[in-house]
Amino acid sequence: MIGSIKGQVSHKAGNYLIVETNGVGYKVFVTPPVLLAAKLNQELALVILTYVREDQISLYGFPSLPELEFFELLLTVSGVGPKSALGIMSLASLDMIKSAIVSEDPSVFTKVSGIGRKTAERVIVELKEKLKDEKTSMPVAREHSDAMDALIALGYNQQQARDALKAVPVTVKNLQDKIKMALKNLNK
Repeated sequence: MIGSIKGQVSHKAGNYLIVETNGVGYKVFVTPPVLLAAKLNQELALVILTYVREDQISLYGFPSLPELEFFELLLTVSGVGPKSALGIMSLASLDMIKSAIVSEDPSVFTKVSGIGRKTAERVIVELKEKLKDEKTSMPVAREHSDAMDALIALGYNQQQARDALKAVPVTVKNLQDKIKMALKNLNK
């Protein structure tokens, strides 16, 4: 099993990178923020989940161990496969996603292609208990979800809204302030 990879990025595509190491190129599926941050011909280090099924072997890469561990936790939920889990991980920061689970907000997860209301509720039910002992300050996920909906209603696509909201500092809690700052980020 491959647990980590360090090498040069030789190719970037829609949802994966090819990382060359010792003359071998590995196709690694990543989240959009990782894909955007990766530069061609530059060194990159990722922790990897090697996903093995009878009909496929895939690599999923993350910049940190906590993200990999949360991805593995998502895969324990019935009905959530690696592509859906990667979609969930692409929604927002790890703390924001955990906040949505703890605050029981399924609307955050239904924004992912392939995740319906039932699966979103299952994610919450199955993971809430596992996350309750974490001692992190969790931002309010509802405001994030509402801000995202507002930006989409203004004509921005989901990726643009997601990227603009990620640039808003976590200390901003007020919905109107989040939207204003996200709009400033979009107009840069």
